[in-house]
Amino acid sequence: MSQSLSASAQKVQNALSTLGFPCQVLELPQITRSAAEAAQAIGCRVEQIAKSLVFKGQQVGAPILIIASGPNRVKEKSVGELIGDFLEKADADFVRKHTGFAIGGVPPIGHQEKLAVFIDEDLLQYEEIWAAAGTPNAVFRLTPADLVTMTGGKVIRVT
Repeated sequence: MSQSLSASAQKVQNALSTLGFPCQVLELPQITRSAAEAAQAIGCRVEQIAKSLVFKGQQVGAPILIIASGPNRVKEKSVGELIGDFLEKADADFVRKHTGFAIGGVPPIGHQEKLAVFIDEDLLQYEEIWAAAGTPNAVFRLTPADLVTMTGGKVIRVT
């Protein structure tokens, strides 16, 4: 019955199923690489897009995943002070190595390795949010509570 998903999107669907979440990955005909593109394709507000941004902790070089509301820009200095490490932007190779996904499609779960996860408190005000699901045109709908549960992330102010 269901259409087949690309390998990366299927990996996210499998992770959702393994974790016990009934979320369904959708592959859209248009690219949803940016939060604005995703919101337009889905028909939701850009604030409801949960974008997964990977940073590199300067102290030990570990990956840090920050899941931010679509229009929000992560204030690296204040977030770094809050979490006890300095953040630097991760390059595409670093992101793929640690998550198994390319920039533009990084989901909040299903990564190559366990990441430290921090969630933008602004996402908690919405009944439903949307996250990337492994490719630049794959997404899934979830609740903010599900996001916190499935990632084990700590809710913080990112702006």
